[in-house]
Amino acid sequence: MNPNIPKTDLKRVVIVGAGFGGLKLARRLVDMPEFQVVLINKNNFHEFQPLYYQVATAGLEANSILFPLRAIFGDRKNFHIRVTNVTSVRPADKAIDTELGPVDYDYLVIATGADTNFFNQQNIINNAMPMKSVGEAIALRNRMLQNFEDALSVETLDEKEGFMDVVVVGGGPTGVELCGTLAEMRKTVLPRDYPELDFRMMDIHLIESGGELLGPMSVESQQHALTYLQELGVNVRLNTRVLDFDGRIVTINDGTTLRTNNLIWAAGVKASPLAGLPSEVLGRGGRLLVDRYSRVKDVPDVFAIGDVALMAEEKWPNGHPQIAQPAIQQGKQLAKNLRRWAKGQEPEEFTYKDLGSMATIGRGLAVVDLPFFKFQGFFAWLTWLFVHLMAIVGVKNRLFIFINWMTNYLTYKNDLRLIIRPKLPRNVMVALEEKMTNHAEPTKS
Repeated sequence: MNPNIPKTDLKRVVIVGAGFGGLKLARRLVDMPEFQVVLINKNNFHEFQPLYYQVATAGLEANSILFPLRAIFGDRKNFHIRVTNVTSVRPADKAIDTELGPVDYDYLVIATGADTNFFNQQNIINNAMPMKSVGEAIALRNRMLQNFEDALSVETLDEKEGFMDVVVVGGGPTGVELCGTLAEMRKTVLPRDYPELDFRMMDIHLIESGGELLGPMSVESQQHALTYLQELGVNVRLNTRVLDFDGRIVTINDGTTLRTNNLIWAAGVKASPLAGLPSEVLGRGGRLLVDRYSRVKDVPDVFAIGDVALMAEEKWPNGHPQIAQPAIQQGKQLAKNLRRWAKGQEPEEFTYKDLGSMATIGRGLAVVDLPFFKFQGFFAWLTWLFVHLMAIVGVKNRLFIFINWMTNYLTYKNDLRLIIRPKLPRNVMVALEEKMTNHAEPTKS
């Protein structure tokens, strides 16, 4: 196969990844006549990652937080999209290798983001449920809804608890928001959907290895988040680590155990750099070491932005937080600098402008840290709704999300709690059934 990208006299900028950083960079470059832009992504859509948890809890349908890349850019003469995986980069040849074939570049921008970090715990890799893609969020939704269906048909209390109880690992925004939503569903939605189940026996545990929730946020917001979750009935355990999970039993570092079939892993991320780069350019968490112009250390004409990049500033000696705003701002600045280089001008250093952070904990509850103002409660929740709604790509997506949110808020109802799975080939289904059967059998001593 061949990517079939036409040769031109323009400088070719190849962007790998269409997350917040890669998309912002591409949108800025697409109208600059100096460049031919090639955007390479493993999917043909952009994903709005902060709302994965709402897909996982059936608050939103997946297409509400996805937007087709070709609809964003339309028909641009010197802009090309290729949906494929990049297997390696060859800096000496100024080329990358993809599953469609090689692609040459004048400038390469790596915006591949980050993936779940299981910290090399193989049992947890095999048995836990991550949530770092829309596919994983849909799989989690299917799993949770199927659990409640299965809980109706089991005979023992142990089996019922296994299906209904949930353990979430990681007290960052994803873990906090997920637990808050599950707790609200346990109180309002699920008892109506499953009147035969007693949801007073459904336990929701949040395990955090640090001494506080929402680590990067203010102490005030951390304390409010903890209080809100506890008032919702979430069992929060700080300064606690999960050591193992065999699919039925969660083992804690204090020697205790929790019975559940459902361990949701939101405990950390690791960067996803491209293969082929020298090991010297890898920093903490696998992030690529870059300077204040996003240039990868000692690799000419290769740049990195967003979660995959580690750029040190005086205020951020260990790199910027792996959230959307640094990626978006780095994408904007790199677009400006690429144009400046093309015109023979000096580039401008990147400086991160911290616009604040926020998290929602449940219905009408959120915490917001702005640079000069911190607030919590209902107004913070409205602020969270507005900011996330405006950040979504596409007017239609915003409308769908707004309607869903308002309907859910006013009526406690939505029609998205559907178990939808792709039909797999029979040999794959047989293998999965055998795996589930073997997994369900108790271990013999």
